[in-house]
Amino acid sequence: MLVTLSKELSDFFLRSQVYMEPWLIVMAGLWLFNLVHWALGSPLVVLGIRPRRFTGLIGILFCPVLHQNFNHLFFNSIPLFVLGLILLTQNVHTFMIITALILVLGGFLVWLLARPARHIGASGLISGYFGYILVLAYFKPGYTSVFLAGLVLYYFGSILFGLFPREAKVSWESHLYGFISGILGGYWMTHPLDPLFQGLPWK
Repeated sequence: MLVTLSKELSDFFLRSQVYMEPWLIVMAGLWLFNLVHWALGSPLVVLGIRPRRFTGLIGILFCPVLHQNFNHLFFNSIPLFVLGLILLTQNVHTFMIITALILVLGGFLVWLLARPARHIGASGLISGYFGYILVLAYFKPGYTSVFLAGLVLYYFGSILFGLFPREAKVSWESHLYGFISGILGGYWMTHPLDPLFQGLPWK
């Protein structure tokens, strides 16, 4: 068992090194965008998700890149980088499908069901990645998937507390619907033969 785990983790770290640099570049781009945005007075904050307003639908695309301030982006950056890198080590195709699913489905649910407010930030995407990693370990258990799920729970388990309303200015709805979308993505990716999902390009 320990030998297999060691080998699988070694393979995981080798794959992660391939995606480390491009993912860091993406993160740097996210920071550069927001620094410029803040310097200009945050004019694009209007592009956040505004529930049940037709113009608010555009926020589904822009919400993850827009952040309120330095602290907002800083505390999102670490889990976004780590969890995103874990998905990338599976393969880019999986990463893109799960990311698109979380953004579109999670964002639409926020637009449809959330409080009247302007919802911005990558926390919904983070919660989605978190849910996907946990579900993957449940439905497709392996030494590496279970080990990584344990690490994710240990270091980022507080994400679970963000699924419920705590602070008026925190979009717990983005956390919850992102998490649900990630769980659904994990189920679909591990059940490609489910009659409900036959013909969909999960693989």
